[in-house]
Amino acid sequence: MPFSKRLFDFTFALLALIILSPVIFATAILVRVFLGTPILFKQERPGYKGRPFFIYKFRSMTNRRTRNGSLLSDAERLPRFGHLLRSLSLDELPELFNILRGEMSFVGPRPLLMEYLPLYSPEQARRHDVVPGLTGWAQVNGRNAIDWPTRFKMDVWYVDNWSFWLDIRIILLTVWKVISREGVNQEGQSTVEYFKGEQ
Repeated sequence: MPFSKRLFDFTFALLALIILSPVIFATAILVRVFLGTPILFKQERPGYKGRPFFIYKFRSMTNRRTRNGSLLSDAERLPRFGHLLRSLSLDELPELFNILRGEMSFVGPRPLLMEYLPLYSPEQARRHDVVPGLTGWAQVNGRNAIDWPTRFKMDVWYVDNWSFWLDIRIILLTVWKVISREGVNQEGQSTVEYFKGEQ
């Protein structure tokens, strides 16, 4: 990661944690009240060059299960409160700690699931040539509403065209996307459709 990008990430992640601490604290309380414990969702994700790290988010789904103990579908476990957290990106706030630790950046391809790694084409795998981000080029050009091939093309485009000013542009566009709450879900999906590799 270029030093200027890392310096920007560390400085503004620290400032954001200080300024947004009341929002983070209030969100944690609301998650505890509406969704119970644990408050944080922790999951292993691939980072730079595919190296694993643990991402942290506020929990947005319940643990509702069937009578035989299996988890219900994502749609059935995502209540209105959880959907609100996601649409306002409040569930992403704990990722500021990932940015402080250098595991993520403010801008970069979103860190997806570990099980996707062997499913990528060589071109798609280039999305891991940079540190994953809290937001990215794909997020400001459709967020979760775009299909996988388009998203991966945008991720690779970002890898090839990174600049400090591109990051600033993406951050500003992200603010607008969050305010307008565009592209939160793919059409007909309560969450993002699972990636199954090249068809």
